[in-house]
Amino acid sequence: MTQLDLSIVIPAFNEHTKIAQDIQQASDFLTTAGLQGEILVVDDGSTDATADVARQTPVPEPVRCRIIALETNQGKGHAVKTGIIASKGEYILFADSGGCIPYGKVKIGMDLIQTKQCGLALGSRRHPQSIIHRDQSFRRRIYSRAFRLLLDFLFPSLKPLHDTQCGFKVFEGPLGRQLFSEATLEGFLFDLDIILLAQSQGHKVCEFPIEWTCDLDSRLSANRHTAEILREIRELWRKYRKLRLKVEG
Repeated sequence: MTQLDLSIVIPAFNEHTKIAQDIQQASDFLTTAGLQGEILVVDDGSTDATADVARQTPVPEPVRCRIIALETNQGKGHAVKTGIIASKGEYILFADSGGCIPYGKVKIGMDLIQTKQCGLALGSRRHPQSIIHRDQSFRRRIYSRAFRLLLDFLFPSLKPLHDTQCGFKVFEGPLGRQLFSEATLEGFLFDLDIILLAQSQGHKVCEFPIEWTCDLDSRLSANRHTAEILREIRELWRKYRKLRLKVEG
């Protein structure tokens, strides 16, 4: 079997209006870049036609597109985990649905990993070289800032990173599959679990600039999900507090 250069994992929940464009943009990128690649759409128990639309969206050879349909909604973290563990690429990109970031930016992350600068590269909206076409609302930015201050206090190893929650992350393939097979958090903060797990195992994590347009259809609500987010932070603190002591020591 031909070695795949890149697996693109797209989690989707009720994204029937976006998923065809996601697949088309991903396949166009793979074709233009000359990469042997696959697209994995993980339908997280959608109640609309997301999976059907994805199956009906054509992709040119040799791009492969696989649809993994979960029977029930189990959360974005679980969907991403399912796709990454099932991936076969030398590199893996996890990208949110909606086309907020051009797929071509993945090459920056791949280059960082290929040159051994890190094993996990995070697209960062707060990188000084990033281009923001439409930012989050003022209220959302305030919430994000408070969240960031809390993370910096609880997890000092995250301080060099400025955007842990951006939905555009690149992994060295075997490392990504290993990390997600070991991670336990599958809720809103699954990204943090992966980053902290990588750091606890001695893997370097770095950031790279992106081009980003805020998706106004974001499903995360500070009001509705605060309690769940705080519960997940507490779980991460219990799991990685030894990492804090190691950094401070």
